[in-house]
Amino acid sequence: MKQYDKNSLIGFLLMAVILIVFNTFFFNGDTINESQKITDDNVKSNSKPISKNDFDNSDNKKSKINDENNFNDSLKIKNSLFYYTNEETEILDSIENEKLKIIVSNKGGRIVSAILKEYNAYDGQKHLDLFLKNASNFNLQFFANYNGKKLPYQTSNFYFQKTKNDNMLSMQLKENDSTYIEFIYKFSKNNPYLIDFEINMLGMNEVIPPDQNLLSLDWNMKTPNIEKSKTMQEQGTWLYYQLQGEDDVEYVKHDKTEIEEKNQINWVALKQQFFSAILISENGFDVGTKLTSTKNKNLENQNSDFIHDFAVNFRKTFNNKKQDRSNYQFYFGPNDYQQLKELKSYSKGFEEIIDLGYIGIDTWVNKKFIIPLFGFLNNNLGNYGFGLIIFLLTVLIKLILSPLTYKSYLSQAKMKVLKPEIDKLNEKNKGKDPMKMQQATMSLYKKAGVNPLGGCLPMLFQFPILIAMFRFFPSSIDLRQKSFLWADDLSSYDSVLDLGFNIPFYGDHVSLFTLMMTISTLLYTRMNSSMSSSQMPQMKWIMYLMPVMFLGFFNNYAAGLTYYYFLANMFTMTQQFLMKKFVDEKAILAKIEENKKKPPKPKSNFQKKLEEIQKRQEKKMRDRQKNKNKK
Repeated sequence: MKQYDKNSLIGFLLMAVILIVFNTFFFNGDTINESQKITDDNVKSNSKPISKNDFDNSDNKKSKINDENNFNDSLKIKNSLFYYTNEETEILDSIENEKLKIIVSNKGGRIVSAILKEYNAYDGQKHLDLFLKNASNFNLQFFANYNGKKLPYQTSNFYFQKTKNDNMLSMQLKENDSTYIEFIYKFSKNNPYLIDFEINMLGMNEVIPPDQNLLSLDWNMKTPNIEKSKTMQEQGTWLYYQLQGEDDVEYVKHDKTEIEEKNQINWVALKQQFFSAILISENGFDVGTKLTSTKNKNLENQNSDFIHDFAVNFRKTFNNKKQDRSNYQFYFGPNDYQQLKELKSYSKGFEEIIDLGYIGIDTWVNKKFIIPLFGFLNNNLGNYGFGLIIFLLTVLIKLILSPLTYKSYLSQAKMKVLKPEIDKLNEKNKGKDPMKMQQATMSLYKKAGVNPLGGCLPMLFQFPILIAMFRFFPSSIDLRQKSFLWADDLSSYDSVLDLGFNIPFYGDHVSLFTLMMTISTLLYTRMNSSMSSSQMPQMKWIMYLMPVMFLGFFNNYAAGLTYYYFLANMFTMTQQFLMKKFVDEKAILAKIEENKKKPPKPKSNFQKKLEEIQKRQEKKMRDRQKNKNKK
């Protein structure tokens, strides 16, 4: 095996790290551990919980009351609470402001639609509907006594009476004027996407038995397919929640159920790629919460209407007083980082639901650098189009990183100048102990004043920006449905040719921005190879193979991202071309020769320890060889 320098080895390792990181964090699905499945029996409280034996929420089963009486969506319950004031006709009503319109049904008194006026669905639907009426449910369940019978009740099966006043809508499920359940909806003054929601139970202490005072609040939703790329929607759709007393947020893995019985939950977010429905509690959900996220069974079907199915079951204790009030808030709106960060509500930390990175430093880069810089450009140049904004963003980032780029280029130039001497040294020590060869090479580097890692370390500092951009562009709602050149949506893939069939690992279309990115990466690799001092021929084809692999990875990703990577490559090549004009290799060689004549610098303690370790390893190798020869 030929001798190689550490610079080449470090470069190879960095590429391996990139591949591992991309495959581990960006392209793999969740692994489900069957041993971690949690059932509803894990939820415990001081009160007797409402169990699955008392009722079943599945779509295909009816809720059981007793042997004589069953009810479904259209059948009244005779001889029960709320029967005499109940209707059978569903009526829809709404309240709205300049940003949001919510539609409320008298059946269940629940919100059946949240229409965002400033956004459209990809299929051309004007004013995006965050969730569909028949694919969502909001329901309060409890036990109550009536005529000596203890029966389970679900508000979703009853018809409420409405009272409307400006931007306030009251829905009442009445037994009489002194016994009723009321849902109150009104727009918050703090944010146009925020709805104040109150559950008011008056006189229910007379019918809810003290030993069955646990209320169950259920919220279910099938998240609709409203974006161009179903793949990107699937990756961006998650069920998030925040525990009381914590700033970070938790998420439920796909096809998993999480139980929180000891910790109160501040809020739960049913997050889609660019929009979220969030339920926030003023005092937290105090008894226990069950959260389930499931991939929709028709997800693989290209014409599927839904992405994921979310189900949340909150448990709260009824206080057995004449009047029981519980205050909540709904947020129906965009996943805009600044807006969620500044959202004035009972809680905080909503901006954490936006996927800005996994490894920590990339999240920090997005929050502290990329988002403020992009926001500044958008606020001042938004009228000129996002193609120009991404172009200027690339220029600014490259200018900021130019000192690192120059340092990396200079280190490569030094290694290139030193390469003939390295070749002579390798030829001289050919066939000898590889450890001795490495020591001789490092000694030459030291005398010449050349750091073999000098070209890699500056690039390592740029890696977090590379990963941060990978997360930023598909998550930025500012780019949603914004066009540039042939791309109709910079937050999704661009396509100049629909193939009509699917190619494994590539897709069913041709992304021109991805092709441009790949070609520019190959050109950059070609330019860089002329500066490389690598002694490993196999490294060359690996360097050319990686861009081809990324062609498949990025074909289905955001056009804004591949456009940025293309621009970054072009600017880097331009920088290196200019640097080549100004960097004098003869002067570098003269400087290296001058450094060789200088007396060696005293060794640091760290260097001494490394040499001691190396000597011990050499001794072990010699002893092992001697023992092998004796045998």
